[in-house]
Amino acid sequence: MDLTSGPIAKTLILFALPTLASNILQTLSGSVNSIWVGQFLGESALAATANANIIMFLMFGAFFGFGMAATVLIGQSMGRGDIDAARRASGGAIGLAIGFSLVIALIGWFASDRILRWLETPPEAFQLAHDYLRVTFIAVPASMLMVMLSMASRGAGDAVTPLRFMILTVVLDVVLNPVLILGLGPAPRLGIAGSALATAIAGTISLIGMIGWFYAKGHVLRLRGRELAYLLPDWGELRFIIGRGLPMGAQMLVISGAGLIMVGLVNREGLVTAAAYGATLQLWNYIQMPALAVGAAVSSMAAQNIGAQRWDRVAGVTNSGIAINLAMTGVLIALLLLFDRAALALFLGSGSAAIDVARNIQYIATWTFLPFGTTIVLISTLRANGSVVPPLVILFLSMFPIRLGIYYFGYPVIGSDILWWSFPLSSLASLAMAWAVYKRGNWRRALPQAKAV
Repeated sequence: MDLTSGPIAKTLILFALPTLASNILQTLSGSVNSIWVGQFLGESALAATANANIIMFLMFGAFFGFGMAATVLIGQSMGRGDIDAARRASGGAIGLAIGFSLVIALIGWFASDRILRWLETPPEAFQLAHDYLRVTFIAVPASMLMVMLSMASRGAGDAVTPLRFMILTVVLDVVLNPVLILGLGPAPRLGIAGSALATAIAGTISLIGMIGWFYAKGHVLRLRGRELAYLLPDWGELRFIIGRGLPMGAQMLVISGAGLIMVGLVNREGLVTAAAYGATLQLWNYIQMPALAVGAAVSSMAAQNIGAQRWDRVAGVTNSGIAINLAMTGVLIALLLLFDRAALALFLGSGSAAIDVARNIQYIATWTFLPFGTTIVLISTLRANGSVVPPLVILFLSMFPIRLGIYYFGYPVIGSDILWWSFPLSSLASLAMAWAVYKRGNWRRALPQAKAV
């Protein structure tokens, strides 16, 4: 898809919709799996998956920056019409993903117990979380490669191919989960480990299918012959990917680290609150999807226009992204608050004491995603031209000194509700800082550094 011409808002929507659909399907798969776990194995198992999933988000966050840096290179190269440079960037990122993911899987397998203890995982959920997490770490290489291929494809303007294989992943995952949890038919009864194994099998099959599709359809990023050497990145690509990728990855690590701290603080409030928070996170995954999809589309579209030297369109991309996100996120927030009890019952059961706790969380904190989404769009524009340090500083300040400061000073006054109030208050602070950098910062000067690679 050519992102450097045509109506900006229409092009952005058409490019973002497949990514949004992929996010919806991915989150739906996780939600359905949580329903299986909650209904078949109980609240302790649901709390266990919440603890394990935040760890996996941390692991993927460490690699996310390298993928985003490669996407910037791919997008700017496509905007310039340099297909070979786009393939070099894609191949280097894939090679880096292979090595990185194998290291993460190995470390995670042996460090699972210690990680869960750091999280102060409730004793009732500890063994379940351990079983779930270890199997999940086995699937990290396939999952990370799938994410990298999808990001690279979107950077090249193709958001449809990742959607096709996300559909396959979700169908396999949803079908295999109850089979392996309960031991239906000839399958063994694996309990919570079966849920993790189902996800691993689905992801591996989809990865194989996506690679085959790239070659069968002659995808613009497929590598043949001498191009296979691009899997070992040269110093130019590696310098850019690491130099820009480390701060981008650090952004995700800041978010993940803040999430880990929040899980620890929530766990101190007991199993009911932990289960309520786990169910709430499942619903919030849907609320944040427009921001993530539109942000990814803005980053790719802005990068291509920067590569084509169409600076006149970059501001329009950002403004359209903000407006589209506010409209979509606002609708989702309204629907969630109208039907929150029924939605929460899917994860917790209609008679759970955690439902009232979760509804309280929803009313206080769900509107966080309006300023959050605007911040994501602004940061995505900065990222499209390789400006990665200001977003890192913004996220660090809002997630740690501001959010934790709100908790520290507010807990003696209003108790556990300050956990939920810290979300919107810190989000407003991050929006104010991002807007200031976007309007007054020198991020537009980063282009020569990106082109010199």
